[in-house]
Amino acid sequence: MKHRTKNTPSSSTRRLALLALAGTLCTGVFATEGGGSTYPVGTENFTAGAAPPPGLYVLEYLNRYTATRVNDAQGDAVPVPGFKVRANVAATRIIWVTPVELLGGNLAAHTILPLVDLSVRAGGASDSRTGLGDVTVGGAVAWHHSAKLHTVAGLDAVLPTGAYDRNRQANIGRNYLSLQPIGVVTWMDPHGLNADVKATLNFNRTNDDTGYRSGREFIADYALGWGLGGGWIVGVSGYVYRQWSDDKLNGAVVSGARGRSQSIGPSIRYANDKGWLITAKVEKEFGARNRAQGSAFWLRTTVPF
Repeated sequence: MKHRTKNTPSSSTRRLALLALAGTLCTGVFATEGGGSTYPVGTENFTAGAAPPPGLYVLEYLNRYTATRVNDAQGDAVPVPGFKVRANVAATRIIWVTPVELLGGNLAAHTILPLVDLSVRAGGASDSRTGLGDVTVGGAVAWHHSAKLHTVAGLDAVLPTGAYDRNRQANIGRNYLSLQPIGVVTWMDPHGLNADVKATLNFNRTNDDTGYRSGREFIADYALGWGLGGGWIVGVSGYVYRQWSDDKLNGAVVSGARGRSQSIGPSIRYANDKGWLITAKVEKEFGARNRAQGSAFWLRTTVPF
């Protein structure tokens, strides 16, 4: 192999777990540095684009991701003796929806503070790490076009705040800045169809410790379900991930390393008339290329203040 990517897990369990590959594998090519992303794929769920009324809100995301398989560029499993990644994250997201209007919508700001517990095992070696991961900050404008149709447009920045050591298998930071334009569309009906799509473009800077610059990425989180009344929605959710430009190592293109994957699984949401909300889902990844392939459990709660 002409190059070896470095593992640089980030603030969600999945992005953490995928990154842990590179420090343990010596065959094959993996998409982006270590096969991961600064965006936590599959995070969003029902009502992702329906911003609440002006006020301060705290969301808590609990996520567990496990993977025992790594796929190559053809989607075939790469034999890695004893490979296993386990990552747990408790991420606190603070959202401030302001009464200030812009282009007919409300200005909003948020930050995400992830606490990460990561362990990696492969080829007889193992490593683990716990602490604060990469912090996200961002701003957005939220529109309510009708009682059922809602949209959000914004820009996030993922800051390299998590611990990183190029010689470690397990890292809870990626060691570079990412900028993420986002767009979200939500259709919600308490007694009918509910559909959500959050589209994100991810533009990555260079990891100065390795000279590696991960390619640009497209991610779409989705949810599709049916409102049962009384605040309940049931259905499915997941994500679609595509890397749409090549990685570079010290300025040279890394060919054949673009990644792709997707997931799907059951999802349920409950909300009451006081603004409290909880969602839970299980996702199973499939068709991964140049990435790990595993499963995740998500639990999200919203508390108004």
